[in-house]
Amino acid sequence: MSLRDQLSPQSASTATAGGPHGSRPAVGLGRQLLRRKPLGQMLHEAENGSGGRKLVRSFGVLQLTMISVGATLGTGILVILGDSVPLAGPAVFISFLIAGVAALLSAVSYAEMAGMVPVSGSSYSYTYVTLGEGMAWICGWCLVLEYAVSVAAVAVGAGQYINESVAGFGWALPDFISQPPGSGGFLNLPAMAIVLLSMVLLVRGAKESAWVNTIIVMVKIVILLFFCAIAFTAFNAGNFSPLMPMGAAGVSAAASRVFFSYIGFDAASTAGEEAKNPQRDLPRAIMLSMIIVTTLYVLVAVAAVGAREWTWFDGTQAALVQILLEVAHQPWIALVFSVGAVLAIASIVLTVLYGQTRILMSMSRDGLVPKIFGRISEKRGTPVAGTLIVGIVVALTAGLIPLGALADATSIGTLFAFALVNVAVIYLRRNRPELKRSYRVAFYPVTPILGALMCIYLMVNLGGITWVVFLAWMMVGLLAYFGYGRRHSRVAALTEDEYQDLSTRSFEPDNDPADDTNTVKAP
Repeated sequence: MSLRDQLSPQSASTATAGGPHGSRPAVGLGRQLLRRKPLGQMLHEAENGSGGRKLVRSFGVLQLTMISVGATLGTGILVILGDSVPLAGPAVFISFLIAGVAALLSAVSYAEMAGMVPVSGSSYSYTYVTLGEGMAWICGWCLVLEYAVSVAAVAVGAGQYINESVAGFGWALPDFISQPPGSGGFLNLPAMAIVLLSMVLLVRGAKESAWVNTIIVMVKIVILLFFCAIAFTAFNAGNFSPLMPMGAAGVSAAASRVFFSYIGFDAASTAGEEAKNPQRDLPRAIMLSMIIVTTLYVLVAVAAVGAREWTWFDGTQAALVQILLEVAHQPWIALVFSVGAVLAIASIVLTVLYGQTRILMSMSRDGLVPKIFGRISEKRGTPVAGTLIVGIVVALTAGLIPLGALADATSIGTLFAFALVNVAVIYLRRNRPELKRSYRVAFYPVTPILGALMCIYLMVNLGGITWVVFLAWMMVGLLAYFGYGRRHSRVAALTEDEYQDLSTRSFEPDNDPADDTNTVKAP
């Protein structure tokens, strides 16, 4: 049901600003930017779907954890380790710890919000119910950057690992079809292929995609432990001296870059409408995934630097495969690892692409992006049209843009979104203390405050070019908002009486098992 379908006849009769897709908002720009979406209505929409169709609840805590791990584990280690070690030196593992602490501070805030607002919009939805439409749009626009660009960035690494997997046998993909323009090629076909295959799997159904992802994540964990077992046979403690050749500034700069490796944990929060018991399972999945990922990142980083001096990593692509080749001198070992690495990259692409489609679905439900992104297929129970559009756009991005520019641009958008979630926790604790919380952030308000400050600190440490790209992206977002979102916003189309009516209503699903009409109880 739409917002207006829930109003009393008296309130609905006062509408004067047109329908949810009217050409003129019912309020001025300032009021519209600050107008928050009623939390009860958001929960009701998640439970009842859009246009009579809703997502299928099929995920348990295992699938949710694997979505989070699948979207997170491997990005920094498999793809950008060679770019991070030259910045931090042997202390790169400290950079991973710093980034992990920053991510954990935000992860606990995500866990509280995910248990309280179990919807598909992740930090976009959390921001909408706390800080209003203006900040929600900015957050959503950052998430578009985070999810879509990170998929492309990770997929770019696939071509590198495919080349490494066959290099030991004297084969190689031509740069013309395995590198983007600017890196010596014309099109990165392996990257495009992985994105398109993930798109097809997501179109088939969320449940099927989740089980495939779970299997691949298990394989990914095994190959990383396999690497550690081989690399530790060549461990040299002398490789860690000096520990910080580039100083603390280098460690901080590397931490800002490898934070890109942690962005996936929030993918679980985009599955709020497909979880069987989201209030219980989402917080558990987020926290479990952070423990698994941080442990493996630090372990692999120590093993890699222990096996090779930090200067060796400068300019190295697919560093872990090259270490295996040099240590074991067995091409088949590198082949096995590279095949596993390609599968690992595929799981990241699959889960992050999944998150992107759910973010856009939520924004479409609110009228801020075209409604085609929110259409749920009656047959598949997924946003098929939106998935196809996102998949094709991301595939082209992965095929045409080099990795480095993508990774840093993703980090800054992610950090901004994470900071907003920490602020959202503080806002709801102060203004809605009565809300049921299945998980509560420990050491409140110190933890969310530190989480927000840590995100800001890591943003400041990113390069000037990255900030230019981010600000340019924000300018494009403003044009998109004023060109489409402002005129089509469902919340802004409500008159003041309608908005107040919705804000004071308590939307609770009728749990009578004999009645499957999903009626709504109002006070």
